[in-house]
Amino acid sequence: MTGLPPRRVRLALLFGGRSPEHDVSLTSARSVLAALDPARFEVALMAIGRDGRWLPGPASQGLLSETTPVAGSAVRALDAGGLVPDANLGAMVDVVFPLLHGPFGEDGTVQGLLELLNLPYVGAGVVASATGMDKALMKALFLQRALPVLPHRVLTRHSWVSRRDAILQMLRASPGFPCFVKPSNMGSSIGVSRVDTVDALGPALDVAFQYDLKVLVEQGVPGYREIECGVLGNDAPTVSVPGEITMRTAFYDYHTKYTEGEASLEVPARVRPETATALQAMALEAFAAIDCAGMARVDFLVSPDESEIWVSEINTIPGFTPYSMYPRLWEASGLSYPDLITRLVELALERHEARASLLRDRIPTREG
Repeated sequence: MTGLPPRRVRLALLFGGRSPEHDVSLTSARSVLAALDPARFEVALMAIGRDGRWLPGPASQGLLSETTPVAGSAVRALDAGGLVPDANLGAMVDVVFPLLHGPFGEDGTVQGLLELLNLPYVGAGVVASATGMDKALMKALFLQRALPVLPHRVLTRHSWVSRRDAILQMLRASPGFPCFVKPSNMGSSIGVSRVDTVDALGPALDVAFQYDLKVLVEQGVPGYREIECGVLGNDAPTVSVPGEITMRTAFYDYHTKYTEGEASLEVPARVRPETATALQAMALEAFAAIDCAGMARVDFLVSPDESEIWVSEINTIPGFTPYSMYPRLWEASGLSYPDLITRLVELALERHEARASLLRDRIPTREG
């Protein structure tokens, strides 16, 4: 197992981004920054603006300093201005911690850039990040592993524009109502609508197609329970205790997720022992299905009597805000927030070392 180097680790927090979840990313970065031990980590701040530009050092620092002091000998800002970061970034940081939620950060784009720069980074690789972001591809992989998912249909914006009436007619019968309309590539329930009537279906699809060219229409489960598990590790991942989310709203929308007091997180979830075991096993299977690494939060829908479980989705960069389930799941499982971050950095170094051992720059000789 790869541990931390004996000196302070130069950890770059990468945050912001073009996604509608820009503000969520800032909150996650502030939380991680506050939890880091300055005796173990030298922190570098790297921000991407809402327009996709990599911000110069002072601007990166300014994004967080509005609510969180960042001055100190263990915190600095990297001047990574321009379209891409400096190719010599590897001489300045040991590990990058992407805290970019949603498209242009959680979807494999930034992970691909970090691979090109040969930088260790926290979390899933390019393929797992991309499939973890794309709900349609994710569910296809879950079905290949015989994981239970709810009936759903995948629509494209082209088909919606060209065959609107025919699609509405088709959706009246399947998946039926209630149903949920979701952009395939988006997080934090942005663009998601719960649809209870035929009349609401068209407007919900119009909203979802503002955020993605591909949309899911998924069957709803009356009275469902929303339960989540955290997964941590690379080749031999471990799984947390399950946690349950309860809310007063019709579903776990963006406002409910990021407004204090709107939702309650109960950790551990009050489920039967056999249900908890099944959830944990499915979480590990979902993690393996997309070839994930580092961390993930797996979300489930459970019937009120716990007789049925469906895998809803996997999140490869779960929220790290004060209200987020992922760190709370691990605290309840015996791993504190600071220790969780340390472990994620160790896993990033371990995975980078394993990949560095592969022969990728030369053709093997006949002798091997």
